[in-house]
Amino acid sequence: MRVDLLTREYPPHVYGGAGVHVAGLTAVLRERVDVRVHCFDAPVAEPGTYGYDVPGGLAGANPALATMGVDLAIVDGIGRVDGDGAPTDLVHSHTWYANLAGHLASLLHGVPHVLTAHSLEPLRPWKAEQLGGGYALSSWVERTAYESAAAIIAVSGGMRADILRSYPAVDPARVHVVHNGIDLDGWRRPTSDDDLAHARAVVQGLGIDPDRPAVVFVGRITRQKGLPYLLRAVEALPADVQVVLCAGAPDTPEILAEVTGLVEDLRTRRTGVVWIDKMLPRDELVAVLAHGTVFACPSVYEPLGIVNLEAMAVGLPVVGTATGGIPEVVDDGVTGWLVPIDQVQDGTGTPVDPERFVADLGAALVEAVSDPARAAAWGVAARRRVEDHFSWHAIGERTLEVYRGVLER
Repeated sequence: MRVDLLTREYPPHVYGGAGVHVAGLTAVLRERVDVRVHCFDAPVAEPGTYGYDVPGGLAGANPALATMGVDLAIVDGIGRVDGDGAPTDLVHSHTWYANLAGHLASLLHGVPHVLTAHSLEPLRPWKAEQLGGGYALSSWVERTAYESAAAIIAVSGGMRADILRSYPAVDPARVHVVHNGIDLDGWRRPTSDDDLAHARAVVQGLGIDPDRPAVVFVGRITRQKGLPYLLRAVEALPADVQVVLCAGAPDTPEILAEVTGLVEDLRTRRTGVVWIDKMLPRDELVAVLAHGTVFACPSVYEPLGIVNLEAMAVGLPVVGTATGGIPEVVDDGVTGWLVPIDQVQDGTGTPVDPERFVADLGAALVEAVSDPARAAAWGVAARRRVEDHFSWHAIGERTLEVYRGVLER
C-alpha cells in the first residue's frame, strides 16, 4: 500500500499539534506501508518527503490564497513522485491547509481521500482577524473536503461530535475516532544524575528557579488556547509559585498586545513570571516540564490537546478546561483537575461567565500546588495513562484500519 500524507507542518517546520501528530504518525506508518509526505516549505532533507513553497506569483497574496497555491503544487507533485513506479493508493490530509490538496488529488488521481480533523474552521471564527476574507476561503475548503472525503478521522469523541454538528451533511458512518499519540521515549522525565543536572542547568538558563513550585503553560498565542484567562487566574496562586509561559507564534498583533499587557501587569505584583516566547527544542521543554508542579491547559477550544499528553508523559498532572477532547485525556481526580465551563454557542468557545471560569481555574491551580505530594502522585498516574492509551504504535494500527476499510469498499 502506498499512502501520500499531505500536511502544512512537518519537521523541521513544526509549530503546533498537527505537525507533531503527522511526524509521529509518519514514523510508525513507514514501518508498515510505503508513505510519501508532501508538506509546505522546501527543501526537506528526508527520503520520501517533498516540500513545496508558495508559488512566486502568490508570495504577497492573502494567506488563504497562498495556501491554495501550495495545495495545487502538491496535487501535481503526487502524480510526479513515482519512486518505484507504484501509484498512490490513498491520500491523507491534515488540517484545512492541506485539505484542498487531498480533495483535488482524490479527483485527479482517482483515489480515496482520508482526512484527519485537528480543528474546525466554524469553531475558530477569530481566524477572521488573521485571514480577513481568506477565512471564507478556508471555511469553503474545509466544508468541501469534509463533505467529500471517503473517511474522516477525529482525534477525539468530542471532535467527532463537533464535526457532525458543524457539517450535518457528513455521514456519521464515515467519521472514526483515532486519538492523537505520543512518542513515549522522547517525552520522559530525566532520571540519571547527568540528565537531572543538565535539566536543572537548562531551566536556570531560561530564568526558572528549579527549587520553586511552578505552573507551566505551553501553547501558541491564539484565542483558542485561553492564555488571557490563565493570566488572570494565576493571581490567586501563592506568592512562591512561578508562572512559566512557553508561548509564542501569535495569531495577530492584537492578541499579542493583550497577552503582553497582562504579563507586564502580572509582573508588577508577583515574581517568578517567566515568559519564553520561542519554540524550545524537545529536550529543553522536557526539562521545563520536569521542573513544573502542574501543567495548565486553559483552552476554550481543544480537539484533543497533544500538549497535555506531553506534559503527562513527563509526569505532570494537568489542570485543564472540561471542553473538547480534554476530558478524554485528563482523568479528573486521577491525573488532574477538569475545570467546568459553560460556553457561548457561537463558535468562539467564549465562557458564558468569564469571571466564574477564571475563578474556577484559579481555584483548581491553587489546589494543585497546595499539595505537592498529591500532585506528584497524580503525575505518576498521568504517565501511566499515556502509556496505556496513547502510544503511537496503537494509533498507527487504528489509522491503518481506517485505510483498509476505505480501500475495501
